[in-house]
Amino acid sequence: MATNHTHTKIRLHDAIVGVLYGLSIILAATANLQWLYLAGAVVVLQIISPITKFCPVYFVLNKIMPDSEPIQNGK
Repeated sequence: MATNHTHTKIRLHDAIVGVLYGLSIILAATANLQWLYLAGAVVVLQIISPITKFCPVYFVLNKIMPDSEPIQNGK
């Protein structure tokens, strides 16, 4: 059963990924279209993370929040 800390970790993951998408779009519209590569990299990581069971955001969140259940820790 998921704990409150696990729900918080999932929400933080979604927020971080959402910020990366938004930042990529804003920077592509205002600075340079090459910022869309950031969104592309996030997409690729999200597609392969269920296969590899590794997500860089969850890796960091698992280290920051050790009292919660590890998510996608490569096992």
